Amino acid sequence: MIPTTDWLLFAGAALVMVLTPGPNMVYLVARTVSQGRGAGMMSLAGVIAGFGFHMLATAFGLTAMLMAVPVAYDAVRLAGAAYLLWLAWQSFSSQGASPFASVSLPPQGRLRLFTAGFLTNLLNPKIAVFYLSIFPLFVSPERGSVLAQCVLLGLTQIAVSFAVNTGIVCAAGEMSRFFRGRPRWMALQRWLTGTVLAALALRMAVDERR
Repeated sequence: MIPTTDWLLFAGAALVMVLTPGPNMVYLVARTVSQGRGAGMMSLAGVIAGFGFHMLATAFGLTAMLMAVPVAYDAVRLAGAAYLLWLAWQSFSSQGASPFASVSLPPQGRLRLFTAGFLTNLLNPKIAVFYLSIFPLFVSPERGSVLAQCVLLGLTQIAVSFAVNTGIVCAAGEMSRFFRGRPRWMALQRWLTGTVLAALALRMAVDERR
């Protein structure tokens, strides 16, 4: 299976990605600030379900591809490295609005909250591309079942995302007030994120198939 050092590195990459502002974070913060923590947690349940869908789709797809066309590993690896470099550049050059800006959303019932969270994640192409670009860096057919390795990585990413987003939901109001008055903190976060993504891209580009 996956060595502990590689698993910890993947968990770190997952942590960086979940801390990067995107549709999921924006929606969870806005929903929590507008309707309360209970609504935020129900929305988060939908987001996590969306992660599960992306994980299974990537696990089965990557397994089938590597078994049918082993040389495809290099194609996916290089494409993933290019994508991570693009994300790093976006992070360095981003001047977008903070996800903690004040946004008002109309109240919704539990089922609609769950569905909205699920669709927000499901329709976010960055999640699927993240899985496809990162997984090949940590998965090797020589270590056993590719499917099992992908599921382990996916569950790790889901656990990291759940833990961080739960904290964000519980502290959304306080964080919104803090970041609205301190734009330099968001700029620092973007530069740290870009640096980590660029380092991952470099490692992926020079990685040899194991």
